[in-house]
Amino acid sequence: MNRSINRVTTVLLVLFGALFLNLNVITLIQADDLANHPANRRVIVREYELPRGPIVVGEEAIASSVPSDGELRFLRTYPEGTRYAHLTGYYSLVLHRSGLERSLNEQLTGRPTEVVAQNLGDLIGGANRPGNAVHLTIDGEVQRAAESALDGREGAVVVLNPRSGAVLASYANPTYDPNPLSSHDRTQIRDAWDELRDAEDQPLLDRATSELYAPGSAFKLIVAAAALERGAAPDTLFPDDEPVYDVPQTQADIGNFGGGTCVSEDEITLADALRVSCNTVFARLGVELGDDGLIDQAQRFGFNRDLPYDLSTATSRIPGELDVPATAQSSIGQRDVRVTPMHMAVIAASIANGGELLRPHVVANVVSPDGQVVRGPDDGPWSGVGGDARPISARTAEQLRQMMLDAVRTGTGQRAAIDGVEVGGKTGTAQAAEGSVVWFVGFAGDDIAIAVALPTTAEGATGGSVAAPIARQVLQVAVERAR
Repeated sequence: MNRSINRVTTVLLVLFGALFLNLNVITLIQADDLANHPANRRVIVREYELPRGPIVVGEEAIASSVPSDGELRFLRTYPEGTRYAHLTGYYSLVLHRSGLERSLNEQLTGRPTEVVAQNLGDLIGGANRPGNAVHLTIDGEVQRAAESALDGREGAVVVLNPRSGAVLASYANPTYDPNPLSSHDRTQIRDAWDELRDAEDQPLLDRATSELYAPGSAFKLIVAAAALERGAAPDTLFPDDEPVYDVPQTQADIGNFGGGTCVSEDEITLADALRVSCNTVFARLGVELGDDGLIDQAQRFGFNRDLPYDLSTATSRIPGELDVPATAQSSIGQRDVRVTPMHMAVIAASIANGGELLRPHVVANVVSPDGQVVRGPDDGPWSGVGGDARPISARTAEQLRQMMLDAVRTGTGQRAAIDGVEVGGKTGTAQAAEGSVVWFVGFAGDDIAIAVALPTTAEGATGGSVAAPIARQVLQVAVERAR
């Protein structure tokens, strides 16, 4: 009998102990998380009591809070919603937040945890203040030019300042309007969300930062960089006596665009091979470098690493091991190599600035309502293994730069040329499951780097015929704005 009583007592003590522990966990550890959970209605009402700070491009607010009747006192609006949707994201009663509205929520509400003075002000009664203004590096005219140049076609355009990493434009199409998602009508929000979520063209997907494409011949920049870093020169000669490269260990050989040799002679320089985008040379060169050399150079340019950016991005990738056929195919940007347009713009910028990888950033600063800068840009070198932010030497960068200038002057990128402006670039055309992906990656002068990527099913479409003219249209505006 006493043994049974002891067992019951022990069980009760354990249960009371567990209950006591749970209450203390809720009270001391989880209380703040529960109080601030986005599903907590009191939190929602409190967030809408004061205006969120605006998101600003130039002098124009592309996201702002306006007074509203009803329980929720402010409504989040996006005056040019579709143009900036993938940057701003939405601020939603039902869906919570996305884009910069999510990543900079603390700053936009005026409660950034890293600003001690502002938190102290909250504690002593200064919490009733509007949110901070987030100023972007985007140039509104360049963003409009990217939107206009794509002209409703699926794809993405990214423009950077090579000397700072500042994002001057980041536009992707299809896009969407965040205003219905940010309304106070729950039914309207859910209906708009269902339509966007189920749309075949995936308008919620930011193709500039979150879509991975095969780079095609744009990847030859990395192969050329690997060769130059390992002792080759722009005038190093390669065989060009056959229209097809006989890839070892496979019968899936690699030929040139158009089916012939690349020039009318038996040999071709590395510079000319890049200028005319010679597949046979770069497939052979990749095999000679070996998979270790190719993978190492790609990783020095940031492949297989998360891109540091103010918004979430997909990670560009190259397999950690490649057999000989895969090495040859990867060397012309096919097989399993994948990259985002944002990352290719960063690579182009590194060539234009002398060989340094810089962190791309879209936030210029965060300013409090009283005019104090509470956060600057997340800029600087993008360091890799060992803290090295230089995937190539300054000499290699200058050699690649000159080769890219030649590609626009007399090669595959001629349709990106602008009178009176030094424009360099590399085109790319990658086979896809349906159709192809066409690219132009390059720079204009010292101030502009660009990447353009478009999936297309158009027969005969190439980077030179489709992407280069789009790049030219955007570069013309960007160059004029930089003067």
